[in-house]
Amino acid sequence: MLDVRIDKNGLAFLAPPGGAAPATGGCGGHGSHAGHAFKTRDNEPAYAVLPPSSGARTNQWGKEIDLAADHAALAGKSLRINDSTAISTNPDRHKQHGFHFTADNCIGCHACEAACSEKNDLPAHISFRSVGYVEGGSYPDFRRVNISMACNHCDDPVCLKGCPTRAYTKFAEYGAVLQDPDICFGCGYCTWVCPYNAPQLDPVKGEVSKCNMCVDRLEVGLKPACVSACLAGALDFGVVETAPANRVQTKLSIPGFPDPEITHPNIRFQQTRDLPREMRRTDSMPLVYVKKDDAGTASYQPQVADRPTERHWNLKKLRSREDPLVVFTLVTQMVVGAFLLLFLAPLAGLQVLSYAAHPLAHAALLFGLLALQTGALALSTAHLGKPHRFYRAFYNLRYSPVSREVAGVAVFYNAMAAYSLLLAAPSMVSRLLPQGIIDGLLTLSGWLAAAAGPAALYAMSRIYRIKARPFWDHWQVLTSFYGAMLTLGALVVAIVYAGVLFTQGLSYVSLLAVLAVPMAAGLVIEGLGLIAHARDLERRGGEAAASHMEQRTTYGKTYLLRNVGLALCAVLVAGAGYFQPDGAAGLWAWLLAAALIAGTACIGRALFYVLVIPTTMPGAFFWRNKGFADHARETGLANMPQVGVLPDAH
Repeated sequence: MLDVRIDKNGLAFLAPPGGAAPATGGCGGHGSHAGHAFKTRDNEPAYAVLPPSSGARTNQWGKEIDLAADHAALAGKSLRINDSTAISTNPDRHKQHGFHFTADNCIGCHACEAACSEKNDLPAHISFRSVGYVEGGSYPDFRRVNISMACNHCDDPVCLKGCPTRAYTKFAEYGAVLQDPDICFGCGYCTWVCPYNAPQLDPVKGEVSKCNMCVDRLEVGLKPACVSACLAGALDFGVVETAPANRVQTKLSIPGFPDPEITHPNIRFQQTRDLPREMRRTDSMPLVYVKKDDAGTASYQPQVADRPTERHWNLKKLRSREDPLVVFTLVTQMVVGAFLLLFLAPLAGLQVLSYAAHPLAHAALLFGLLALQTGALALSTAHLGKPHRFYRAFYNLRYSPVSREVAGVAVFYNAMAAYSLLLAAPSMVSRLLPQGIIDGLLTLSGWLAAAAGPAALYAMSRIYRIKARPFWDHWQVLTSFYGAMLTLGALVVAIVYAGVLFTQGLSYVSLLAVLAVPMAAGLVIEGLGLIAHARDLERRGGEAAASHMEQRTTYGKTYLLRNVGLALCAVLVAGAGYFQPDGAAGLWAWLLAAALIAGTACIGRALFYVLVIPTTMPGAFFWRNKGFADHARETGLANMPQVGVLPDAH
């Protein structure tokens, strides 16, 4: 249970009762001394000791550096790191701290990575801090800029807001954003929203963990382990806006660093050497950083790298870790759309879809939809690192779109189940309740499901409106989800009822002519959204345009197939609705259209997940490089743990 501290700016800082930090993992790390404070050495070098603050009152975002509204109230509060009750006497304890990185000095030795991994006892495939680089120029005037990056303990931590389990805490002590792996259930949403690769999802343990600012070292007056290990004096630490000795800059960005406006990170940079106009990444991300002069200030902005323009299929690469979400989102949207038709269409006068007209078919379809939704929910739950902790998804309804989606789907699912039971099994329920109450509950549960379904899909779409993933951050997500709701929902009702009517020797033509309207509308809505999406991706540039280039080249033929399939589906549905084919031939035509619609939907949703290029930190040739990770899995290198790539990509 978390309580809330309010700082002098009126912002809430979540904290465990009594100021206690998570006992394991999130605060102190695995390498600390359990049961007592971090042990210092008698000969700690001066460079490892925390420096005093420069006295600055606000940071470059205008936020006060002093985070404590009431110093007296917090003075006696222990962080209880590893169950230690010790309290630091550091006068800057309640000021926002952060890293300072002098890019000119970094030699790429990776000592900071090694020190961090050793202190936190990390496996080879997890690294809280990593060193990537960008490079530019040509021999002999070649330049390289290394970037050492971990969690930036941001002023606006999107990981904290997005986490459905409330595993994240921003403390008034040091401004540290800490995460408790024991609370996390492994959904990985924080890894989506963070622009800096800070949260690390461990598929083996099924949980996320990240840099904890070495608060156990801070409490005894020492800098974090990574800073103390830096050989070249490139990495430093202290109260934010306090430049280290012999440093003159506290810049907010350097080439390769994502837009700091996303989270207001607490890291500052110095980079004084002249660099080429264009700096390239060496990982597989198709991005370069080009110098722009904005209002007299030079900055590097991401642009699409030159790549071959040939189109490919790459059907195997459509597989990803998010495959369960492909199924879950499509099935949920289909079930919501089908239920809306079954519930609302009879109220609008389409009595052929009423329970009274075809009770067996109506009940079978309702319970079939429930079974499909149950399977989709089970699949999405199994997608979690800790499926048995699924109930924690409701913990952060105030901030997390994941929590809201789960709540919306849960309300819809249970309301639809109640409606189906009350409608299809009245004799069973009538033994317990009077008919008047049953009728009232039937109406209530039906309208509740009809309202909760679209609301759940809206919450689902908000999950993907992530600034750190520009390909998703577009209203097209909503048109895609609602378009699938209309098309797939109407499609499943049309196929089931056409089959029922056909076997009874009745005409299904007029019904399918009506259902063709929402089907065609959904396809048109999704198509218009995709057209606007492609245009806006090009206009926005950077990672957005890079994703669009990937879908036109790496997946170019698959992308074209989806687009042609979508247009063909719209033509077939509109044509079938207009010409109204009857009999067995007409039924086969609708089945063909259904197969084409389902296949197109699956391809489109798979592309939705694999095409994302996040605004993430540059990797290196081997490390944090998706291209190398794919190569390691294909060649068997991933079977060696020291490579740092897990063999199973999904």
